Amino acid sequence: MKRAGPGSNPVKSAQPATPAKTRKAASRSKPAKTRTPNAAAPASPSPATPGPSSSQAVPRSPHAAVSANADPAASTLNPAVFRSRLLSWYRLNARPLPWRGTSDPYRIWVSEIMLQQTRVAAVIDHYHHFLLRFPTLVALALAPEAEVLAAWSGLGYYRRARMLHKAAHFILVEREGRLPATSIELRTLPGIGEYTAAAIASIAFGESIAVVDGNVERVLLRLTGNPHDTTAAGRAFLRAQAQALLPPTLTQSVESASHSPAARTLRPWPGGVWDATERNALAAAAHPTQPVGAPLAAPAPDAAPPASSAESRDHHPNPAGDHNQAMMELGATVCLPRAPLCLQCPVFSLCATRGEHPAPARPPQLSRPVAYLLDLRKRGPATEVLLERRPTDATLMPSMYELPPLPLDAVLGREPVLRVRHSITHTNYYVQVFSPRHSNPNGSGSRTRSEAHTLRQAIPAASRDLRWLRTARLHSIPLTGLARKVLKRLKVMDSPRPAVLE
Repeated sequence: MKRAGPGSNPVKSAQPATPAKTRKAASRSKPAKTRTPNAAAPASPSPATPGPSSSQAVPRSPHAAVSANADPAASTLNPAVFRSRLLSWYRLNARPLPWRGTSDPYRIWVSEIMLQQTRVAAVIDHYHHFLLRFPTLVALALAPEAEVLAAWSGLGYYRRARMLHKAAHFILVEREGRLPATSIELRTLPGIGEYTAAAIASIAFGESIAVVDGNVERVLLRLTGNPHDTTAAGRAFLRAQAQALLPPTLTQSVESASHSPAARTLRPWPGGVWDATERNALAAAAHPTQPVGAPLAAPAPDAAPPASSAESRDHHPNPAGDHNQAMMELGATVCLPRAPLCLQCPVFSLCATRGEHPAPARPPQLSRPVAYLLDLRKRGPATEVLLERRPTDATLMPSMYELPPLPLDAVLGREPVLRVRHSITHTNYYVQVFSPRHSNPNGSGSRTRSEAHTLRQAIPAASRDLRWLRTARLHSIPLTGLARKVLKRLKVMDSPRPAVLE
Protein backbone atom coordinates (compact mmCIF):
# COMPACT_ATOMS: atom_id res chain seq x y z
CA MET A 1 0.00 0.00 0.00
CA LYS A 2 1.28 3.42 -0.87
CA ARG A 3 2.26 5.53 2.15
CA ALA A 4 -0.07 8.51 2.46
CA GLY A 5 1.60 11.78 1.70
CA PRO A 6 1.12 14.97 3.68
CA GLY A 7 -1.72 16.16 1.41
CA SER A 8 -3.41 12.84 0.62
CA ASN A 9 -6.73 11.64 2.00
CA PRO A 10 -6.09 8.62 4.22
CA VAL A 11 -9.71 7.47 3.93
CA LYS A 12 -9.59 7.53 0.14
CA SER A 13 -6.27 5.73 0.12
CA ALA A 14 -7.70 2.93 2.23
CA GLN A 15 -10.59 2.16 -0.13
CA PRO A 16 -10.45 -1.21 -1.94
CA ALA A 17 -9.23 -1.08 -5.56
CA THR A 18 -11.26 -2.28 -8.53
CA PRO A 19 -10.26 -5.57 -10.24
CA ALA A 20 -8.78 -3.72 -13.23
CA LYS A 21 -6.80 -1.45 -11.01
CA THR A 22 -5.69 -4.42 -8.98
CA ARG A 23 -4.33 -6.22 -12.05
CA LYS A 24 -2.47 -3.10 -13.19
CA ALA A 25 -1.06 -2.59 -9.72
CA ALA A 26 0.04 -6.22 -9.59
CA SER A 27 1.82 -5.98 -12.94
CA ARG A 28 3.64 -2.87 -11.81
CA SER A 29 4.63 -4.32 -8.45
CA LYS A 30 6.15 -7.63 -9.62
CA PRO A 31 9.69 -6.74 -8.64
CA ALA A 32 8.55 -6.05 -5.05
CA LYS A 33 6.76 -9.41 -4.70
CA THR A 34 9.08 -10.65 -1.96
CA ARG A 35 8.36 -7.77 0.40
CA THR A 36 6.32 -8.41 3.51
CA PRO A 37 2.77 -7.13 2.88
CA ASN A 38 2.49 -5.30 6.20
CA ALA A 39 6.04 -3.91 6.25
CA ALA A 40 6.15 -0.17 6.49
CA ALA A 41 8.63 1.80 4.49
CA PRO A 42 11.56 2.94 6.61
CA ALA A 43 11.25 6.41 7.94
CA SER A 44 13.90 8.91 7.06
CA PRO A 45 16.41 9.01 9.85
CA SER A 46 16.19 12.20 11.79
CA PRO A 47 19.48 13.83 12.68
CA ALA A 48 20.55 13.37 16.25
CA THR A 49 20.01 16.36 18.43
CA PRO A 50 23.45 17.56 19.35
CA GLY A 51 24.20 18.15 22.99
CA PRO A 52 26.18 21.03 24.38
CA SER A 53 29.33 19.43 23.01
CA SER A 54 27.81 18.93 19.54
CA SER A 55 28.84 15.30 19.79
CA GLN A 56 27.06 12.74 17.67
CA ALA A 57 24.49 10.41 19.19
CA VAL A 58 25.72 6.97 20.08
CA PRO A 59 24.57 4.48 17.40
CA ARG A 60 22.04 1.97 18.65
CA SER A 61 22.43 -1.73 18.26
CA PRO A 62 20.19 -3.52 15.74
CA HIS A 63 19.35 -5.94 18.57
CA ALA A 64 17.98 -3.19 20.80
CA ALA A 65 14.30 -3.51 21.61
CA VAL A 66 13.04 -0.40 23.39
CA SER A 67 9.62 -0.67 25.01
CA ALA A 68 6.69 1.39 23.79
CA ASN A 69 6.73 3.69 26.82
CA ALA A 70 10.44 4.42 26.59
CA ASP A 71 11.83 7.90 26.87
CA PRO A 72 12.03 9.51 23.39
CA ALA A 73 15.69 10.28 24.10
CA ALA A 74 16.39 6.57 24.27
CA SER A 75 15.88 6.13 20.53
CA THR A 76 19.06 8.07 19.83
CA LEU A 77 20.79 7.94 23.23
CA ASN A 78 21.82 11.56 23.28
CA PRO A 79 25.23 11.63 25.02
CA ALA A 80 24.54 14.99 26.66
CA VAL A 81 21.33 13.71 28.26
CA PHE A 82 23.04 10.52 29.38
CA ARG A 83 26.00 12.37 30.89
CA SER A 84 23.81 14.86 32.71
CA ARG A 85 21.71 12.18 34.37
CA LEU A 86 24.68 9.97 35.18
CA LEU A 87 26.81 12.74 36.72
CA SER A 88 23.91 14.12 38.78
CA TRP A 89 23.37 10.65 40.20
CA TYR A 90 27.10 10.13 40.82
CA ARG A 91 27.50 13.35 42.78
CA LEU A 92 24.76 12.27 45.17
CA ASN A 93 25.47 8.53 45.40
CA ALA A 94 29.22 7.99 44.92
CA ARG A 95 30.75 5.87 47.66
CA PRO A 96 33.30 7.76 49.80
CA LEU A 97 36.28 5.65 48.77
CA PRO A 98 39.74 6.68 50.05
CA TRP A 99 41.23 7.16 46.58
CA ARG A 100 38.50 9.56 45.47
CA GLY A 101 38.78 13.28 45.98
CA THR A 102 42.54 13.22 45.40
CA SER A 103 44.59 14.28 42.41
CA ASP A 104 47.80 12.60 43.59
CA PRO A 105 48.86 10.43 40.62
CA TYR A 106 50.78 8.02 42.88
CA ARG A 107 47.74 7.28 45.06
CA ILE A 108 45.50 6.86 42.02
CA TRP A 109 48.03 4.56 40.38
CA VAL A 110 48.27 2.34 43.47
CA SER A 111 44.49 2.15 43.81
CA GLU A 112 43.95 1.20 40.17
CA ILE A 113 46.52 -1.61 40.37
CA MET A 114 44.92 -2.93 43.56
CA LEU A 115 41.42 -2.80 42.07
CA GLN A 116 42.32 -5.06 39.16
CA GLN A 117 40.16 -8.20 39.55
CA THR A 118 39.64 -7.44 43.25
CA ARG A 119 36.58 -6.32 45.20
CA VAL A 120 36.55 -2.77 46.55
CA ALA A 121 35.87 -3.96 50.09
CA ALA A 122 39.01 -6.10 50.04
CA VAL A 123 41.15 -3.23 48.75
CA ILE A 124 40.30 -0.47 51.24
CA ASP A 125 42.24 -1.80 54.24
CA HIS A 126 45.20 -2.90 52.14
CA TYR A 127 45.26 0.50 50.43
CA HIS A 128 45.62 2.38 53.73
CA HIS A 129 48.23 -0.06 55.02
CA PHE A 130 50.21 0.01 51.77
CA LEU A 131 50.41 3.81 51.73
CA LEU A 132 51.51 3.87 55.35
CA ARG A 133 54.38 1.54 54.43
CA PHE A 134 55.18 3.26 51.12
CA PRO A 135 53.91 6.88 51.25
CA THR A 136 55.84 8.00 48.16
CA LEU A 137 57.02 6.57 44.89
CA VAL A 138 60.62 6.73 46.12
CA ALA A 139 59.72 4.71 49.23
CA LEU A 140 58.13 2.05 47.04
CA ALA A 141 60.99 1.96 44.54
CA LEU A 142 63.69 1.59 47.20
CA ALA A 143 61.90 -1.06 49.26
CA PRO A 144 62.90 -4.74 48.90
CA GLU A 145 60.48 -6.80 46.83
CA ALA A 146 59.80 -9.08 49.80
CA GLU A 147 58.58 -6.10 51.83
CA VAL A 148 56.27 -5.00 49.02
CA LEU A 149 54.85 -8.51 48.72
CA ALA A 150 54.32 -8.62 52.49
CA ALA A 151 52.26 -5.43 52.36
CA TRP A 152 50.33 -6.87 49.41
CA SER A 153 49.66 -10.21 51.11
CA GLY A 154 45.95 -11.04 51.13
CA LEU A 155 45.09 -9.22 47.91
CA GLY A 156 46.15 -12.07 45.63
CA TYR A 157 47.46 -11.83 42.07
CA TYR A 158 50.92 -11.04 43.41
CA ARG A 159 52.31 -10.35 39.98
CA ARG A 160 50.56 -6.98 40.26
CA ALA A 161 52.69 -6.09 43.29
CA ARG A 162 55.88 -7.18 41.55
CA MET A 163 55.05 -5.12 38.46
CA LEU A 164 54.08 -2.10 40.59
CA HIS A 165 57.43 -2.30 42.39
CA LYS A 166 59.30 -2.78 39.13
CA ALA A 167 57.51 0.18 37.51
CA ALA A 168 58.28 2.42 40.51
CA HIS A 169 61.97 1.55 40.21
CA PHE A 170 61.89 2.24 36.47
CA ILE A 171 60.20 5.63 36.99
CA LEU A 172 62.77 6.57 39.64
CA VAL A 173 65.78 5.59 37.52
CA GLU A 174 64.65 6.40 33.99
CA ARG A 175 62.13 9.21 34.48
CA GLU A 176 63.53 11.05 37.50
CA GLY A 177 60.62 9.92 39.63
CA ARG A 178 57.90 11.47 37.42
CA LEU A 179 54.86 9.39 36.59
CA PRO A 180 53.89 9.63 32.89
CA ALA A 181 50.89 11.89 32.27
CA THR A 182 49.37 10.30 29.15
CA SER A 183 47.77 6.94 28.57
CA ILE A 184 50.19 6.16 25.74
CA GLU A 185 53.22 6.75 27.95
CA LEU A 186 51.66 4.90 30.89
CA ARG A 187 51.31 1.80 28.70
CA THR A 188 55.11 1.58 28.57
CA LEU A 189 55.31 0.85 32.30
CA PRO A 190 55.33 -2.73 33.63
CA GLY A 191 51.95 -3.98 34.76
CA ILE A 192 49.90 -1.20 33.12
CA GLY A 193 47.57 -2.25 30.34
CA GLU A 194 44.98 -0.43 28.28
CA TYR A 195 42.34 -0.21 31.01
CA THR A 196 44.70 0.87 33.82
CA ALA A 197 46.45 3.45 31.63
CA ALA A 198 43.12 5.01 30.67
CA ALA A 199 41.93 5.08 34.28
CA ILE A 200 45.09 6.75 35.60
CA ALA A 201 45.32 9.21 32.71
CA SER A 202 41.69 10.31 32.97
CA ILE A 203 41.33 10.38 36.77
CA ALA A 204 44.76 11.77 37.67
CA PHE A 205 45.48 13.94 34.62
CA GLY A 206 42.09 14.58 33.02
CA GLU A 207 42.88 12.96 29.67
CA SER A 208 39.73 12.49 27.59
CA ILE A 209 39.93 8.73 27.20
CA ALA A 210 37.25 6.18 28.06
CA VAL A 211 37.76 3.43 30.63
CA VAL A 212 36.16 0.06 29.84
CA ASP A 213 36.34 -2.44 32.69
CA GLY A 214 33.92 -5.27 33.45
CA ASN A 215 31.41 -2.95 35.08
CA VAL A 216 31.45 -0.43 32.23
CA GLU A 217 31.20 -3.22 29.66
CA ARG A 218 28.07 -4.55 31.34
CA VAL A 219 26.49 -1.07 31.43
CA LEU A 220 27.20 -0.48 27.74
CA LEU A 221 25.88 -3.87 26.65
CA ARG A 222 22.61 -3.33 28.47
CA LEU A 223 22.37 0.28 27.41
CA THR A 224 22.72 -0.57 23.72
CA GLY A 225 20.99 -3.95 23.82
CA ASN A 226 23.99 -5.70 22.29
CA PRO A 227 24.76 -9.34 23.04
CA HIS A 228 27.97 -10.27 24.80
CA ASP A 229 30.71 -10.48 22.18
CA THR A 230 34.32 -11.29 23.04
CA THR A 231 35.64 -10.87 19.49
CA ALA A 232 37.86 -7.98 18.43
CA ALA A 233 34.87 -6.37 16.71
CA GLY A 234 32.84 -6.62 19.91
CA ARG A 235 35.59 -5.03 21.98
CA ALA A 236 36.04 -2.27 19.42
CA PHE A 237 32.30 -1.59 19.51
CA LEU A 238 32.38 -1.14 23.29
CA ARG A 239 35.39 1.16 23.14
CA ALA A 240 33.67 3.29 20.51
CA GLN A 241 30.48 3.47 22.58
CA ALA A 242 32.38 4.43 25.72
CA GLN A 243 34.39 7.10 23.91
CA ALA A 244 31.26 8.56 22.30
CA LEU A 245 29.67 9.07 25.71
CA LEU A 246 32.68 10.94 27.15
CA PRO A 247 32.10 14.64 27.91
CA PRO A 248 33.99 17.30 25.98
CA THR A 249 37.35 18.36 27.35
CA LEU A 250 37.86 21.70 29.00
CA THR A 251 40.13 22.66 26.12
CA GLN A 252 37.27 22.15 23.64
CA SER A 253 34.94 24.21 25.80
CA VAL A 254 37.45 27.03 26.02
CA GLU A 255 38.01 27.00 22.26
CA SER A 256 34.27 27.20 21.61
CA ALA A 257 34.08 30.26 23.88
CA SER A 258 37.41 31.81 22.95
CA HIS A 259 35.71 35.10 22.17
CA SER A 260 34.86 35.49 25.86
CA PRO A 261 37.38 37.50 27.95
CA ALA A 262 36.75 35.15 30.85
CA ALA A 263 38.05 32.22 28.81
CA ARG A 264 41.50 33.74 28.66
CA THR A 265 41.74 33.87 32.47
CA LEU A 266 41.19 30.13 33.06
CA ARG A 267 43.94 28.43 35.00
CA PRO A 268 44.56 24.66 35.36
CA TRP A 269 43.67 23.15 38.74
CA PRO A 270 44.35 19.68 40.16
CA GLY A 271 41.38 17.52 39.28
CA GLY A 272 40.62 19.58 36.18
CA VAL A 273 41.29 18.82 32.53
CA TRP A 274 44.47 19.88 30.79
CA ASP A 275 46.00 19.68 27.38
CA ALA A 276 49.20 17.69 26.78
CA THR A 277 51.52 20.49 27.91
CA GLU A 278 49.59 21.05 31.12
CA ARG A 279 49.43 17.31 31.83
CA ASN A 280 53.20 17.06 31.49
CA ALA A 281 53.60 20.01 33.84
CA LEU A 282 51.31 18.37 36.37
CA ALA A 283 53.22 15.11 36.16
CA ALA A 284 56.43 17.02 36.82
CA ALA A 285 54.78 18.56 39.88
CA ALA A 286 54.11 15.06 41.30
CA HIS A 287 57.45 15.02 43.08
CA PRO A 288 58.50 11.54 44.26
CA THR A 289 59.35 12.76 47.79
CA GLN A 290 56.16 14.74 48.22
CA PRO A 291 53.83 13.40 50.95
CA VAL A 292 50.85 11.45 49.71
CA GLY A 293 47.76 13.60 49.25
CA ALA A 294 49.59 16.94 49.25
CA PRO A 295 48.55 19.51 46.62
CA LEU A 296 50.23 18.92 43.30
CA ALA A 297 50.03 22.42 41.90
CA ALA A 298 49.27 25.85 43.27
CA PRO A 299 45.89 27.36 42.42
CA ALA A 300 45.45 30.72 40.83
CA PRO A 301 46.28 33.58 43.23
CA ASP A 302 42.64 34.66 43.39
CA ALA A 303 41.27 31.14 43.92
CA ALA A 304 40.78 29.46 47.26
CA PRO A 305 40.81 25.68 47.63
CA PRO A 306 37.33 24.17 47.93
CA ALA A 307 36.29 23.03 51.39
CA SER A 308 35.50 19.45 50.38
CA SER A 309 36.08 16.96 47.61
CA ALA A 310 32.42 17.31 46.54
CA GLU A 311 32.85 21.07 46.21
CA SER A 312 36.10 20.45 44.37
CA ARG A 313 34.20 18.43 41.76
CA ASP A 314 31.57 21.16 41.46
CA HIS A 315 33.97 24.09 41.13
CA HIS A 316 36.86 22.41 39.35
CA PRO A 317 35.43 19.36 37.63
CA ASN A 318 37.36 16.68 35.85
CA PRO A 319 34.81 15.75 33.16
CA ALA A 320 36.56 12.66 31.80
CA GLY A 321 37.70 11.34 35.18
CA ASP A 322 34.35 11.93 36.88
CA HIS A 323 32.48 10.37 33.97
CA ASN A 324 34.66 7.25 33.97
CA GLN A 325 34.28 6.84 37.73
CA ALA A 326 30.52 7.36 37.44
CA MET A 327 30.27 4.64 34.79
CA MET A 328 32.23 2.21 36.95
CA GLU A 329 30.19 3.16 40.01
CA LEU A 330 26.92 2.56 38.16
CA GLY A 331 28.03 -0.93 37.15
CA ALA A 332 29.36 -1.76 40.61
CA THR A 333 26.37 -0.60 42.66
CA VAL A 334 23.26 -0.54 40.43
CA CYS A 335 23.76 -2.34 37.10
CA LEU A 336 24.73 -5.56 38.86
CA PRO A 337 25.53 -8.81 37.03
CA ARG A 338 22.53 -10.52 38.62
CA ALA A 339 19.25 -8.82 39.57
CA PRO A 340 20.23 -5.27 38.56
CA LEU A 341 18.56 -2.46 40.52
CA CYS A 342 16.89 -0.93 37.48
CA LEU A 343 14.43 1.20 39.46
CA GLN A 344 17.39 3.01 41.04
CA CYS A 345 19.18 3.56 37.73
CA PRO A 346 19.48 7.20 36.64
CA VAL A 347 19.52 6.21 32.94
CA PHE A 348 16.83 3.53 33.09
CA SER A 349 14.64 5.29 30.50
CA LEU A 350 17.58 5.37 28.07
CA CYS A 351 18.34 1.66 28.42
CA ALA A 352 17.46 -0.84 25.70
CA THR A 353 17.64 -3.92 27.93
CA ARG A 354 16.17 -2.89 31.29
CA GLY A 355 17.27 -5.96 33.14
CA GLU A 356 19.78 -8.75 32.76
CA HIS A 357 21.27 -9.32 29.34
CA PRO A 358 22.25 -12.72 27.89
CA ALA A 359 25.78 -13.56 28.99
CA PRO A 360 27.95 -16.63 28.49
CA ALA A 361 27.79 -19.13 31.30
CA ARG A 362 30.63 -18.98 33.75
CA PRO A 363 32.90 -22.03 33.91
CA PRO A 364 31.92 -24.28 36.80
CA GLN A 365 33.90 -23.94 40.01
CA LEU A 366 36.31 -26.79 40.62
CA SER A 367 36.70 -28.30 44.06
CA ARG A 368 39.97 -29.55 45.48
CA PRO A 369 40.76 -30.80 49.01
CA VAL A 370 44.19 -29.84 50.37
CA ALA A 371 46.02 -30.25 53.67
CA TYR A 372 48.68 -28.13 55.39
CA LEU A 373 50.86 -28.46 58.47
CA LEU A 374 50.92 -25.84 61.20
CA ASP A 375 53.95 -26.61 63.34
CA LEU A 376 54.97 -24.21 66.11
CA ARG A 377 57.83 -24.30 68.58
CA LYS A 378 59.15 -22.16 71.41
CA ARG A 379 62.65 -20.70 71.31
CA GLY A 380 63.11 -18.87 74.59
CA PRO A 381 60.47 -16.15 74.79
CA ALA A 382 59.84 -16.29 71.03
CA THR A 383 57.44 -18.51 69.11
CA GLU A 384 58.45 -19.83 65.70
CA VAL A 385 56.37 -21.31 62.91
CA LEU A 386 57.54 -23.67 60.18
CA LEU A 387 56.97 -22.22 56.69
CA GLU A 388 57.84 -23.34 53.19
CA ARG A 389 59.20 -20.95 50.58
CA ARG A 390 57.74 -21.51 47.14
CA PRO A 391 60.23 -21.86 44.25
CA THR A 392 61.33 -18.69 42.52
CA ASP A 393 60.22 -20.16 39.18
CA ALA A 394 56.78 -21.25 40.38
CA THR A 395 53.90 -20.30 38.10
CA LEU A 396 51.82 -19.01 40.99
CA MET A 397 53.10 -16.91 43.88
CA PRO A 398 56.85 -17.48 43.37
CA SER A 399 59.09 -16.88 46.40
CA MET A 400 56.08 -16.50 48.70
CA TYR A 401 55.93 -18.25 52.09
CA GLU A 402 53.14 -20.70 52.88
CA LEU A 403 52.35 -23.43 55.39
CA PRO A 404 53.96 -26.70 54.28
CA PRO A 405 51.50 -28.74 52.17
CA LEU A 406 50.82 -32.32 53.25
CA PRO A 407 49.75 -35.32 51.13
CA LEU A 408 46.14 -36.25 51.85
CA ASP A 409 47.03 -39.86 52.63
CA ALA A 410 49.36 -38.66 55.42
CA VAL A 411 46.49 -37.11 57.39
CA LEU A 412 43.92 -39.91 57.10
CA GLY A 413 42.21 -40.47 60.44
CA ARG A 414 43.54 -37.23 61.93
CA GLU A 415 41.37 -34.37 63.12
CA PRO A 416 42.31 -30.93 61.73
CA VAL A 417 42.54 -27.88 63.97
CA LEU A 418 40.93 -25.76 61.26
CA ARG A 419 38.78 -26.20 58.18
CA VAL A 420 38.46 -23.30 55.77
CA ARG A 421 37.48 -22.73 52.15
CA HIS A 422 39.76 -20.64 49.97
CA SER A 423 38.93 -19.64 46.39
CA ILE A 424 41.45 -18.84 43.66
CA THR A 425 40.00 -17.99 40.23
CA HIS A 426 37.76 -20.95 39.33
CA THR A 427 38.87 -23.35 42.07
CA ASN A 428 37.51 -23.77 45.58
CA TYR A 429 40.14 -25.23 47.89
CA TYR A 430 38.73 -27.06 50.90
CA VAL A 431 41.59 -26.65 53.32
CA GLN A 432 42.35 -28.74 56.40
CA VAL A 433 45.10 -27.59 58.74
CA PHE A 434 46.79 -30.11 61.03
CA SER A 435 48.90 -29.31 64.06
CA PRO A 436 50.88 -31.85 66.12
CA ARG A 437 50.17 -31.95 69.84
CA HIS A 438 52.82 -31.81 72.49
CA SER A 439 53.25 -34.91 74.64
CA ASN A 440 55.32 -35.65 77.69
CA PRO A 441 55.14 -39.39 78.43
CA ASN A 442 56.71 -41.06 81.51
CA GLY A 443 56.66 -37.72 83.33
CA SER A 444 60.22 -36.96 82.24
CA GLY A 445 61.47 -33.46 81.72
CA SER A 446 62.13 -34.04 78.02
CA ARG A 447 59.40 -33.39 75.44
CA THR A 448 58.90 -35.82 72.60
CA ARG A 449 57.22 -34.83 69.38
CA SER A 450 56.68 -38.10 67.60
CA GLU A 451 53.52 -36.79 65.96
CA ALA A 452 55.29 -33.66 64.78
CA HIS A 453 58.14 -35.77 63.43
CA THR A 454 55.70 -38.00 61.55
CA LEU A 455 53.90 -35.09 59.91
CA ARG A 456 57.13 -33.27 59.16
CA GLN A 457 58.53 -36.37 57.48
CA ALA A 458 55.46 -36.40 55.22
CA ILE A 459 56.19 -32.92 53.82
CA PRO A 460 57.15 -33.36 50.14
CA ALA A 461 59.28 -30.22 50.06
CA ALA A 462 63.03 -30.37 50.49
CA SER A 463 64.42 -29.35 53.86
CA ARG A 464 66.26 -26.40 52.29
CA ASP A 465 62.89 -24.85 51.43
CA LEU A 466 61.63 -25.02 55.02
CA ARG A 467 62.28 -22.16 57.45
CA TRP A 468 61.52 -21.58 61.12
CA LEU A 469 60.44 -17.95 61.36
CA ARG A 470 59.40 -15.92 64.37
CA THR A 471 55.68 -15.20 64.54
CA ALA A 472 56.48 -11.59 65.46
CA ARG A 473 57.98 -11.15 61.98
CA LEU A 474 55.08 -12.61 60.02
CA HIS A 475 53.68 -9.17 59.14
CA SER A 476 56.89 -8.34 57.26
CA ILE A 477 57.13 -11.66 55.40
CA PRO A 478 55.56 -12.25 51.96
CA LEU A 479 52.90 -14.78 52.94
CA THR A 480 50.37 -16.30 50.58
CA GLY A 481 46.80 -15.21 51.15
CA LEU A 482 45.81 -18.65 52.41
CA ALA A 483 48.70 -18.78 54.90
CA ARG A 484 47.80 -15.33 56.21
CA LYS A 485 44.15 -16.33 56.54
CA VAL A 486 44.99 -19.49 58.49
CA LEU A 487 47.52 -17.82 60.77
CA LYS A 488 45.08 -15.06 61.60
CA ARG A 489 42.18 -17.44 62.18
CA LEU A 490 44.29 -19.39 64.67
CA LYS A 491 45.66 -16.16 66.20
CA VAL A 492 49.23 -17.05 65.40
CA MET A 493 50.00 -13.66 63.90
CA ASP A 494 48.31 -11.43 66.45
CA SER A 495 48.53 -13.27 69.76
CA PRO A 496 51.78 -13.54 71.74
CA ARG A 497 50.65 -17.00 72.84
CA PRO A 498 49.04 -18.78 69.87
CA ALA A 499 45.98 -20.82 70.80
CA VAL A 500 47.40 -23.94 69.17
CA LEU A 501 50.26 -24.08 71.70
CA GLU A 502 47.99 -23.90 74.71
